[in-house]
Amino acid sequence: MEVVFIAILLLMMMVALSSGYPVAFSLPGAAILSIGLAALGGYLFAGDPSAFFVEGGPLTWLNAGVTNFRSLYWNVERDTLIAVPLFIFMGIMLQRSKIAEDLLVSMAQLFGPVPGGLGISVVLVGALLAATTGIVGATVIAMGLISLPAMLRNNYSKPLATGTICASGTLGQIIPPSIVLIILADQLGGASDQASTIRKAAYKAATGEFSMPSVLDVTSTSAGEMFMGALVPGLVLVGLYIMYILMVALFRKGSAPPVPYEGNWDLTFAKRVVLALAPPLTLILLVLGSIILGVATVNQAGAVGAVGAMIMGGYRLAEGQRNAYYPAILAVVSTIVIAIVLAFYDLNVKSIKTGDAIGLFLAAVAVTGLLIAVAWSTWRIYKIEDTLNSVMVETAKTTSMVFIILIGAAMLTAAFRGFGGEELVKHFLTNLEGGFWIQFMVVMAVMFVLGFFIDFLEIAVVVVPIVAPILLADPGANVTAVWFGVMVGLNLQTSFLTPPFGFSLFYLRGVAPPIVKTLHIYRGSIPFIGLQVVALVIVAVSPAIVNYLPTRISLSSDTAPPPINPRMQSCIEEYLFDHYDDQGEQLRGDVKTLGALELSVLPEKRQKALNESLDRTLNTFDLVATVRMAEEHRVGYSSEYRPQHQFVRRLQSDMRLIHLKVVKLKQVLTRTSRSESPDRDEITRIEAAIEKAEAAITDLQNQIPESWAGVNKRYADLEKAESQARRDYRNNVDQAYKTIAELREVIDGADELAGLEQQMTALEKAVVNEPAKVALERIKQSESALGKVAGTSAIKSKLSKARRALKGNQPDPEKAIQLLSEGLTLYAAEVDWRRRAAVEIAPALASYDNAIKDSIGLRLQRRLTDDQVKAVASCLSEHRDYSLQF
Repeated sequence: MEVVFIAILLLMMMVALSSGYPVAFSLPGAAILSIGLAALGGYLFAGDPSAFFVEGGPLTWLNAGVTNFRSLYWNVERDTLIAVPLFIFMGIMLQRSKIAEDLLVSMAQLFGPVPGGLGISVVLVGALLAATTGIVGATVIAMGLISLPAMLRNNYSKPLATGTICASGTLGQIIPPSIVLIILADQLGGASDQASTIRKAAYKAATGEFSMPSVLDVTSTSAGEMFMGALVPGLVLVGLYIMYILMVALFRKGSAPPVPYEGNWDLTFAKRVVLALAPPLTLILLVLGSIILGVATVNQAGAVGAVGAMIMGGYRLAEGQRNAYYPAILAVVSTIVIAIVLAFYDLNVKSIKTGDAIGLFLAAVAVTGLLIAVAWSTWRIYKIEDTLNSVMVETAKTTSMVFIILIGAAMLTAAFRGFGGEELVKHFLTNLEGGFWIQFMVVMAVMFVLGFFIDFLEIAVVVVPIVAPILLADPGANVTAVWFGVMVGLNLQTSFLTPPFGFSLFYLRGVAPPIVKTLHIYRGSIPFIGLQVVALVIVAVSPAIVNYLPTRISLSSDTAPPPINPRMQSCIEEYLFDHYDDQGEQLRGDVKTLGALELSVLPEKRQKALNESLDRTLNTFDLVATVRMAEEHRVGYSSEYRPQHQFVRRLQSDMRLIHLKVVKLKQVLTRTSRSESPDRDEITRIEAAIEKAEAAITDLQNQIPESWAGVNKRYADLEKAESQARRDYRNNVDQAYKTIAELREVIDGADELAGLEQQMTALEKAVVNEPAKVALERIKQSESALGKVAGTSAIKSKLSKARRALKGNQPDPEKAIQLLSEGLTLYAAEVDWRRRAAVEIAPALASYDNAIKDSIGLRLQRRLTDDQVKAVASCLSEHRDYSLQF
């Protein structure tokens, strides 16, 4: 019966949407009504309102919808959606301030003389507006009003002209900052958590272990990562559009002729082009640049963009006035001053110093200037044509629509899961032959078809939460959430172009002259839909196009994970093993050079540790060979093991699904048997269904090959051997470098340790001449001072014992003096050998450290070098198959 209510849920939703009922009420309305009908049906036909839910009852799933509603607004950690109104405000403000019009006119004049130049200018303007406004309707309408008449006047093909404008307008859906990407990041955050839970359950079922290695886990994504991931695919799409227009212009003469510029190519023209390009390029640099450089989060970048849009709108709306550019100039100068001050002064309130007073004063003046510029611009856009009020109202409307749809979609998804829809989808997808890629293609095809009929937002918030956990949980494909999100974003972009309900087509139809027929617009959109499919294929086969930039930025940021991070180990080792091949002789030479030094200046314990460290460094090459051999054995056996592994895991998955069905049937049987008037026929039917299901489990169990246990054990042993070899390598290099780092720290502390001589020698006199309490305090202070110097634990131990000898009701000053004397002897010896080592050994040790720190000692460094970041980011950008570990 659950399937019936899933059908009712979807049918009610589709009927409501197709009848023109608001989306914001169609989604939650369908959810509430279907849950109510299921509860009523359960009460009437089974005597239990919960009978037709997979678990729980109607209140459980209504509450689930409310919980999802609360998570949108009250979860302080889920702040992604704060950026939505900020970017909407920025886009509407730039659109109302006529920045788009200036861009279109200037770019058309600049590129017009090139074959297809008007079309290319439309694509470039679409890309620039996408990176600033991101509002499809406003962009298409602006280009339809300004560029379409010019293209038609110059004999452009009507389908080409209309298709170019519609497709260019949709770039705002994939080129950041994009509302679609923010929504997808929010949806994928929850989907990644669910996928992680599914993968952990699969790991436990396959291995019996409760803890799954973190390297096998699903990672979530953020709006910032989505922005960075979508940047290159968006530019690829722009390149495809431009190539298509050029090819049409060159091979179909007359379809896109060049349009000569009738004016003069002089300074006035150059000034006009610069003034048209500078505002959007500056805003792009401020918004995307701040995210890429790690200066600001997405929410902070959205706030910067909103303020920047107000300043730009202020001078554009006041064009022609003598002081039109004063607020913008003041804002630019103030921002430059702030940047200069930050470069020379530390203005962190927690660490401010007396010498920073000048910097504080200059910063205060610059911030005041910036605030005046913002207030001045705000007043202008408020007074001129009531722009601020209209922009705020439009922003509130659009933001409210987005959030209400999100809430409705959360309730719809809760109802869908309550009826077991998620399990049905999972069962359908996992039973498709061909694995992940067939499943993924089916999902993308469904989204593509849905784009013909419903808006991108409904697809993003209804379909993605259902299918994303299933696809992200697949350990074989092991795709990243950011790659999946960008692929969905590219696919959803086609929903604006696909006839008959593509919004971009409707926007252009509303402003196009009568000479342009609807059929022209439909025909024009088809090649660009094909180009979007080509872009999808490119991104699908080259995941690094999406993954590389966010990964590299993450590894380069101030908060980058250290090289010892488990997720990075395989890629770091791949890089280092090649490095050992190339630089092995050099490393051996460095070891030999340090080993040839006269080490008698060091204490015997330090000499032994240093020699062991050098031996470990030389042993690294043998351990690398062991790792490679173990990996080769495992990979070689994988080809034989994989088919049987896939076959058995499929059988076991089917067995688990049938077992869940048996559990559900037994619950129904218990409920039916305990009813006031049990239906014997129904009980017999349920018992027969249970018997049939258990027989199916037995049949599947019998299909598992007898050789499976041995085959599985052999692969597990090979995997264990490789893991052990890698652990041995890692422990070896860590110990080899740790000894060097510690010895350098100890020698470098020679002067600091020597500086404590007066304090240390005064301790014996303090014990003899001072009260016990004072002596205790002085010894404690000396211990604290020694604690700041590396390698002084033996001396500290003597002082600590001396302090204990003075404590209690029966202090022993003589014993304390003896211990202090022993401590002073150790102290003098320590200072002596450290000072000699600082002269005789420290330079060679520093040279050796510098030679091995980025190879042998890499795991213990704070961060990767630039070259290592490039190599590791490139490695991590590819999806790795972990299916055999499940």
